[in-house]
Amino acid sequence: MTADTLTDLFEENRAVLTGVAYRMLGRVADAEDVVQEAWLRWSAADREEVREPRAFLVRVTARLAIDRLRQVRSRREAYVGPWLPEPVVTAYGASVPDTAERAVLADSVSLAVLVVLESLSPLERAVFVLREAFGFPYAEIATTLDRSEAAVRQLAGRARRHVDERKPRYDVDPAQRRDLTERFLAAAAGGDLQQLLALLAPDVRLVGDSGGKAKAPRRVVETADKVARFLFAVAHDQRAQDMAARIVELNGGPALVLSLDGKADTVFQVEAIGGVIQDIYIIRNPDKLAGLSFPENRAVVLPEQGRSDSTRSRPFPFDPS
Repeated sequence: MTADTLTDLFEENRAVLTGVAYRMLGRVADAEDVVQEAWLRWSAADREEVREPRAFLVRVTARLAIDRLRQVRSRREAYVGPWLPEPVVTAYGASVPDTAERAVLADSVSLAVLVVLESLSPLERAVFVLREAFGFPYAEIATTLDRSEAAVRQLAGRARRHVDERKPRYDVDPAQRRDLTERFLAAAAGGDLQQLLALLAPDVRLVGDSGGKAKAPRRVVETADKVARFLFAVAHDQRAQDMAARIVELNGGPALVLSLDGKADTVFQVEAIGGVIQDIYIIRNPDKLAGLSFPENRAVVLPEQGRSDSTRSRPFPFDPS
């Protein structure tokens, strides 16, 4: 096998490998480190023993991700405030033409699902990702994790029940989420507290992730009144007035990204039930926003001024498909 063939085979499978690693770890840098290590293992492998390159690469990546997940658990236990995954752009495009398949991929990479996956054991998480997100057969997962097929089926069932019990039951209509996100932006930027309250469920939750490196609530904010007043105060902070705003598809759904001088400063993503916002995720940790940047400096595009459909305006170097 030539060096070029070796590289081509790896690149053909890179999207799957990065997708597995990101869903396992929830952080781009950790996922990329795992994929890079998988490349080193691949380049040093005995070619005579590698009959199925894809199976070999997935096996190596999954095992490396399990090891990395065990290492980062202690780091997350010491994290300041709530922890949310690092947001990634998910413009699947022509590579995922089927609507049903796109929905599965989007759901498995959503912030809400990745937060739930944090409570699984590393093995349960690996089985869930390989089975639910990528549809690997139980027998192949068993080989990947060096477990019996019966054991893998037990892990899969336990992980699936755990996720079903804890995963919020959001409405998933993309157009409705986009509309709510745009109205959310207009109400907050326009200073209309009553309009903002009308968009929120009575028991709405706001989860902020700053890692102690930026201003954000260190506890979950609950109830419509408290959440609306918090957002109202944020929108009228002088620093917020200087930020550009746009709607971008992140983690399978529309998100509001605020940027300052071309650098992403804050990500808002809303989840809805019955036409009202049930959960709001705010990511402000600069380490998690470093991969998002935009050329515009000032212009804020509100719904009544025109749509800001910028999902594909900047190619993102990480493919979470």
